[in-house]
Amino acid sequence: MQISLWLSITAVLVAAACSSGGGEERAAPEPPPADRDIHSFARPWEARVTHVTLDLTADFTAKTLAGTATLSVERAPSATEIVLDTRDLTIESATAQDGRALQFTLGTADPILGRPLTVELPRGVNAITIGYRTSPAAAALQWLAPSQTAGKAHPYLYSQGQAILTRTWIPTQDSPGIRQTYAARVTVPRELRAVMSAEQLTPDGSTAPGGRSFEFRMTQAIPPYLIAIAAGDLAFRQIGARTGVYAEPAVVEAAAAEFADLENMVTAAEALLGPYLWGRYDVLVLPPSFPFGGMENPRLTFATPTVVAGDRSLVSLLAHELAHSWSGNLVTNATWSDFWLNEGFTTYVENRIMEAVYGKPRADVFRVLGWRDLMVEIDRLGGMQSKDTILHVDLKGRDPDDGATSVPYEKGAALLALIEQTVGREKFDGYLRGYFERHAFKPITTTAFLADIRAHLLTDKAVEAKVRLEDWIYRPAIPDNAVVPQAAQLKGAGEQAQAFARGASASSLRTKDWSTQQWQYFLAELPPTLPADRLASLDQHFGLSERRNSEVLFDWLRITIRNHYEPAMPALERFLLSQGRRKFVRPLFEDLMKTDWGKAEALRIYAAARPSYHSVTVTTLDAIVK
Repeated sequence: MQISLWLSITAVLVAAACSSGGGEERAAPEPPPADRDIHSFARPWEARVTHVTLDLTADFTAKTLAGTATLSVERAPSATEIVLDTRDLTIESATAQDGRALQFTLGTADPILGRPLTVELPRGVNAITIGYRTSPAAAALQWLAPSQTAGKAHPYLYSQGQAILTRTWIPTQDSPGIRQTYAARVTVPRELRAVMSAEQLTPDGSTAPGGRSFEFRMTQAIPPYLIAIAAGDLAFRQIGARTGVYAEPAVVEAAAAEFADLENMVTAAEALLGPYLWGRYDVLVLPPSFPFGGMENPRLTFATPTVVAGDRSLVSLLAHELAHSWSGNLVTNATWSDFWLNEGFTTYVENRIMEAVYGKPRADVFRVLGWRDLMVEIDRLGGMQSKDTILHVDLKGRDPDDGATSVPYEKGAALLALIEQTVGREKFDGYLRGYFERHAFKPITTTAFLADIRAHLLTDKAVEAKVRLEDWIYRPAIPDNAVVPQAAQLKGAGEQAQAFARGASASSLRTKDWSTQQWQYFLAELPPTLPADRLASLDQHFGLSERRNSEVLFDWLRITIRNHYEPAMPALERFLLSQGRRKFVRPLFEDLMKTDWGKAEALRIYAAARPSYHSVTVTTLDAIVK
């Protein structure tokens, strides 16, 4: 049930009760819906946040954001209070729109969800202002010292709200199903520039006590995990009419050159999905501690510097984050068990964007590598019968971040590829565009998706039977009707790996003009066990331990750990200390911890690296390196 519908039903029930029992009588509270978000304390069917106005000051010494959040509230007539999500926030006050103090209580802390903040709602109160400050250890915020930046001269701040970390810096209803507009005024030291996932009203800022203030607004309702902030020594380079890149001055030129195809990607996405509705599409290249490849914050994707490879070979990440402008930002998973609706659609659309901009052969390569990643991930999760291979994953009692495996991405995309093949591309493309139009700016559950696709695409029971939707979505493993991708461009790389396995010398391998993805495939196709002299010949001939390309280096380092190839260990340590992208560091530390010799190395390196990693990465690694 959609949130607006919850409130509409409540209002109807209240009106009926009042008409039969007198104007002062209030309806009994509406029971929670069956598909409520178990990762939020909020009760949006009683009272829900529709808009957030922030007025915050960043203190880089104390490592806190402090100020106010004014929340506009849509309430049922029976509502007497509103419940918000918080975690590690110091709540200093709560007031109504007329300035009167409101009673508030913080509930018992939950290790995953934080603490509910319950604020009274007297009759007629439709906006509340919360005075608060964040903790220096707020999980969504990373405060970087100048030494941790490219320029080494100024500090840096950035946020990462997905999945349920926005509550560590904003007291609001932190559920993907409770979409909110927002506005903000953010004050930072005068030498810094603030940016947010919103329209910039004051690009150059304005003088304020202790620094400069920047103002923003987001007039389209978004899930709270997409409210994002960054502040640092930032420069900007325009790429196209509505695209550009922000980064530190030392990085911005290389990033702009790397992302030169950004405007073409937006145009290709529009041709497939319909108009881009967010105004601008800019990218912020963050310092290397950023835990993800990218984060699809509207109008301003946050991206890891590890994609700046110098040859535009890793820009599929931008196609992915751009695709989220429709799948995720426009139509959002209502709960975190529905996460596959965000990522499966996005991964499918990413590949279609890559095909439109770079051609089908290159897109096929990415599909093959994605499929290989899925098989590796399923093995890591415990095999095909693991419950974590189910698309509509059970996250009860778990951090929703536990569901952020390759499964919702690649299994979800494989399901859509199967549907495309079954009904034909033209018909499926028509469905895609209609899907985003019908559900624009709304949350959606898996149940609602099934109803939609059955009503608008899989109307023939025999056709639906060929797809086996229920098997794909609610059961573990990969159904045997999956379309296993193939890529002609990878054939040669596979043959060269086989030749090397049979004893061919590294110097005899035919690798001229190989792409990053061909190198990845070659490394993945090598035998799991290789003697040191064979690894040395590869390393010496192709300089693998010195590769700048993060994807190739990562794949090579996994091989060297597996075979305890000592000459690559300095490169491994440099890599783990120089970036905190979880996709890379988690498998490498896992690999080290599987070996007797590697455990000591993992503990030593992690002790040095941990202070520079974001809390998202730290939370994952603390459970591994121990």
